[in-house]
Amino acid sequence: MKLHDLQPVPGSNKKRKRVGRGHAAGQGKTAGRGTKGQGARSGGGKGPYFEGGQLPLVRRLPFARGVGFTPRGRVVFVPINVGRLSRHFEAGEEVSPETLAQAGMIKKPTQAVAILAEGNLNRAYHVKAHRVSKAARAKIEAAGGSIELLPKP
Repeated sequence: MKLHDLQPVPGSNKKRKRVGRGHAAGQGKTAGRGTKGQGARSGGGKGPYFEGGQLPLVRRLPFARGVGFTPRGRVVFVPINVGRLSRHFEAGEEVSPETLAQAGMIKKPTQAVAILAEGNLNRAYHVKAHRVSKAARAKIEAAGGSIELLPKP
């Protein structure tokens, strides 16, 4: 194959519509612009800012922004249910943010982890997490496991 052999796939290139070339061409007279009015004139039409007289979105935004605030030191916890642990870990293994990240349950080992109680637990684990719910703590200890709380990142 040479450069002069290359050509577009049949049907991928459409011919340009030539408007305003007479009645017989199908797009004559008004050339698809309708009759009179702003849209029929050259340079006509409203800009993206105009919303029919309604206060435009760009001018409404500062008012919407002032609702509430996000605390700077906020810590977002990734919830992990005890029922998911048995799918990724063997009995007696350590469950920590590092091992959770290796197992693909959280994205990064630096994320704060909260252990929640949904699901059943029938194996003992040594759980290291930043937060553990009371019900999850009860399930882990009932299965013979232990819990170590980590400081918030």
